[in-house]
Amino acid sequence: MSSIFQISNRQQLLRETKDYLLIALGMIMYAVGWTVFLLPNNLPSGAVPGIASVVYWATGFPVQYTYLLINFALLLLALKILGLKFCLKTIFAVGVLTFATPVFQHFIKDSLINDQPFMACVLGASFCGGGIGVAFSANGSTGGTDIIAAIINKYRDITLGKVILMCDIVIITSSYFVLHDWEKVVYGYVVLFISSFVLDQVVNSARQSVQFFIISQKYEEIGKRINKDLHRGVTFIDGVGCYTNNNVKMMFVLAKKRESNMIFRLIKDIDPNAFVSQSAVIGVFGEGFDKIKVK
Repeated sequence: MSSIFQISNRQQLLRETKDYLLIALGMIMYAVGWTVFLLPNNLPSGAVPGIASVVYWATGFPVQYTYLLINFALLLLALKILGLKFCLKTIFAVGVLTFATPVFQHFIKDSLINDQPFMACVLGASFCGGGIGVAFSANGSTGGTDIIAAIINKYRDITLGKVILMCDIVIITSSYFVLHDWEKVVYGYVVLFISSFVLDQVVNSARQSVQFFIISQKYEEIGKRINKDLHRGVTFIDGVGCYTNNNVKMMFVLAKKRESNMIFRLIKDIDPNAFVSQSAVIGVFGEGFDKIKVK
């Protein structure tokens, strides 16, 4: 019993370590997009970094301090609604981004792309959206409007990108009062749409699921291996072959898309002659997958 408990704790520790590493990677990606491409080209962005950018352009106050102060207030709200586990990862993400921002600013004095605001806009938005997506996939957050998006997404089935989009339009529009350039504001809208699109693509790709129908005489062995190796449920369904009129056992399995190759490899090792049908599903809700969110 103690050995099972130790294995469970070890697996939990590995999952948590993986989450924190992914969050750190996401924040580094965001820092690159923000400080290397957007900030030097005076391209506004959304969320708290967008507010920090406006304050920086207006006063010269370092962006990392504005970002840190605003997130401190929002984290108090998140602590009550989303729980300590979410806040710990968010605090970690805010800390990594706060540290990474001045580092990139120090080593990269000027923008890597000069006189090409659209290219800087696309690259910066892609890095920022991808970074947020990686953080969300690891159950983390960059803070700011991401916290608001996570709160709404917890109770309503609304994509994270759309929530952030609605929250950030006002922030980007307000940059006009500092930059006095509508062209930059338009580029800010482009940044927002691209980052929202990339965010949804990253998050949805991590949540894609597939279903399998498997017919094999070695159904018990295959089922047990799927239970043991992938920790996925298997349902046996009684069937009758139309041509042979023989009784058959059909297995029904739901899994993540990234687990497909493992399932095929497992089936091939046990029964290369098994009949397998794989199809994509729009959504899977329940234990091990997404939670049901309805009004």
